[in-house]
Amino acid sequence: MDEKIAILHTNDLHSHFENWPKIRRYLVHQKAVLEKQGYFVLTVDDGDAIDHFHPLTDATAGQANVKLLNQVHYDAATIGNNEGLTNTHNQLNHLYDHANFNIILDNLIDKTTNQKPKWAIPSKTIETPNHTRIMILGLTVPYATYRLLGWDPMTPKQVMPKLAKKIDGKADVTILLSHLGIFTDRKIAKHNSLFDVIIGGHTHHLLVHGEEINRTMLAAAQKYGHYVGCVKLTLKHHHVESREASVVKTSDLPEQSGDKTEINHYIELGNHLLANQKIAYLPTELKANLLKRNQMINIGLKALSAKAHTDAAVINSGLFLRNLPAGIINMNYLHQLLPHNMHVVRTTLTGYNLNRLVQEMEKNKRFLVKFQQKGMGFRGKYFGKLNYLGIKYDDKKQRTIFNGRPVENDKTYSIALLDHYIYIPFFPTVQIAGDNHIFYDQNLREVFADYLGKAYPLNK
Repeated sequence: MDEKIAILHTNDLHSHFENWPKIRRYLVHQKAVLEKQGYFVLTVDDGDAIDHFHPLTDATAGQANVKLLNQVHYDAATIGNNEGLTNTHNQLNHLYDHANFNIILDNLIDKTTNQKPKWAIPSKTIETPNHTRIMILGLTVPYATYRLLGWDPMTPKQVMPKLAKKIDGKADVTILLSHLGIFTDRKIAKHNSLFDVIIGGHTHHLLVHGEEINRTMLAAAQKYGHYVGCVKLTLKHHHVESREASVVKTSDLPEQSGDKTEINHYIELGNHLLANQKIAYLPTELKANLLKRNQMINIGLKALSAKAHTDAAVINSGLFLRNLPAGIINMNYLHQLLPHNMHVVRTTLTGYNLNRLVQEMEKNKRFLVKFQQKGMGFRGKYFGKLNYLGIKYDDKKQRTIFNGRPVENDKTYSIALLDHYIYIPFFPTVQIAGDNHIFYDQNLREVFADYLGKAYPLNK
């Protein structure tokens, strides 16, 4: 008996709600169209649906995103690093409390219980009217930083033998929701014949017609809701005979009169919720300036230093994206000021390596002022000017002064930086020689808010 299965899929939406009305309508309508054509239809999301750059996501810790996903009635979803690493342990534990879809995830352990998280299931089997068993599995990228939030990630290599046992004899069609990236997906497909379909994400790749490797169809729909994907399978006697993949460009889908109003509502609601969180009272305006050191920079440096318990800190001016007015400061202002996904890090170095790090900064500082940094948590335009607290560089003697004294090669020194500096290529000494402790309990915006509230309390 011939059978047809279709898998509608999204990935890496990253809270780009400007595309959501079109995506929602398309998924609901296309499912009905495909069902009329005789397909058994599944709808899945591959993770990174949330992103705290959007005020509504930030204000609700992603709960608003889940509410929107509920409108589509997804059959399954997995998490990406944005769900896993930009929420606290407790926030992630409750992110899906009101979801009407299953989270499929099999490579994350809760370190507090040494068990799989309660909000996820390792696999889901759906049986078609023709009694074909479709098993959906999920894996997310196993960043080591998960451990800083109380999770223990496992690599694909670690879990693949268990997945093979789970699938063996229990599924006719296997679908992997993989938030691992295109290179890992290709490797899995090349070395395993476990999966009929791998729905991919994380690396924001677009596979317009899919990519078939070893009888596994790889599919992916880029990022930000720019595309929606569909994989079609034809089966004979419960075995997949053929696979095809396609994508639809969201900008080509029809717009309706209420779309802009809906999109603006999400922004306005997020702004309103954040504005209700009062933080500090400023007696005078704080101005952002890419080129000149000012009070905004000084507060940022002191905030980093206080969080990391150090006497020295470094921060770049391009992080600060707006002025802060005199008067009451709320989290909406700070979300606009510091939308970045970054964390404070305490880096401990020998004097020799600290001097080398400062020399790297001095060497690159003029280039970086107008460098258009992209990614690695940065949400601004220019990297900006490097500013020091507790550090000076004597260019003539080519030595670093730390708290007024020349650095000694064999001593150790601790400075406060941002984890962003570990990942960008300009300061390799941080990663190569630094003993780096990342404070993952708060992002940069929250650290700045805490310090600002103490320096300029509301009750004054």
